[in-house]
Amino acid sequence: MTMPVRQALRIGGYILGQRLRGRTKFPLLVELEPLFACNLKCAGCGKIQHPADVLKRRMPVEQAVAAVEECGAPMVSIAGGEPLMHPQIADMVQRLVARKIYVFLCTNALLIPKKIDEFEPSPYFAWTVHIDGLRERHDASVCKEGVFDEAVAAVRECRRRGFRVTTNTTFFNTDSPQTVIDVLNYLNDDLQVDQMMLSPGYAYEKAPDQEHFLGVQETRELFRKAFSGGNRRRWRFNHTPLFLDFLEGTVDFPCTAWAIPSYSLFGWQRPCYLMSDGYAATYQELVEETDWEAYGRGRDPRCANCMAHCGYEPTAVFATLSSLKESLRAVRGG
Repeated sequence: MTMPVRQALRIGGYILGQRLRGRTKFPLLVELEPLFACNLKCAGCGKIQHPADVLKRRMPVEQAVAAVEECGAPMVSIAGGEPLMHPQIADMVQRLVARKIYVFLCTNALLIPKKIDEFEPSPYFAWTVHIDGLRERHDASVCKEGVFDEAVAAVRECRRRGFRVTTNTTFFNTDSPQTVIDVLNYLNDDLQVDQMMLSPGYAYEKAPDQEHFLGVQETRELFRKAFSGGNRRRWRFNHTPLFLDFLEGTVDFPCTAWAIPSYSLFGWQRPCYLMSDGYAATYQELVEETDWEAYGRGRDPRCANCMAHCGYEPTAVFATLSSLKESLRAVRGG
């Protein structure tokens, strides 16, 4: 794990503080979706399937900031849709950064050249660029040619200007251990991004393409083979070693979706951003009135093949901080 020391200490202190207060459920990171509109039509995404009137809506900055402050999470991932299509996205980021909240702006990078001058480098801000494979694989995933080259150019420009850049890569059953290795080597060694995140494709019910999502056993086999030979220790992941163990299938965890809640134009989404079982008006209502025990693999059939980080990375984080051995392992990047 290559989380900056300042951020790691902040998150560790935050979790300790919540536990000392006796809180059993609290957010580590908010998935903030200030819009659903996007400039791409990726086959694996269901967000753009909303009606036209919903796709035209944009969340006011004040509403977005208030939601983050309400729940008290130390980190925010701004997604969508494509957040750079929001006319006030830079103001939203600036207000959150001013509160010393760590902000990850998730983007396909196509609008970065037009928007980059509105942002400033900060230890509290990072671009999170979606890159789902090398050129042919990525362009097929986003259903448009040329996107990979534009994304790579944008990443290079962000790094040239001193921004932190992370990536998020979704893998499907069309991937092999070698395609995983190839894209991670490229991101780690050629683009030299600060950190990388992995997302096993989850069968999001509104996604147009339902044929290429990974099952649990497929996910474990894919990553077990890709991580062999010492690759795992060399790559700069934004994951705990325990979450990587989870992807390989050497450990298993329960889902703790309440730790990465999703707030969108409709409110606080139950139980997570991948499933929609209604919405709560406040984070407190979400936590207290959601039957969390009903969700997760072995409980809800819809969760049967889910290994998404929104449910399982928090569990891995809590397990890491509860063990001196695992905490030291995380520091070493093991």
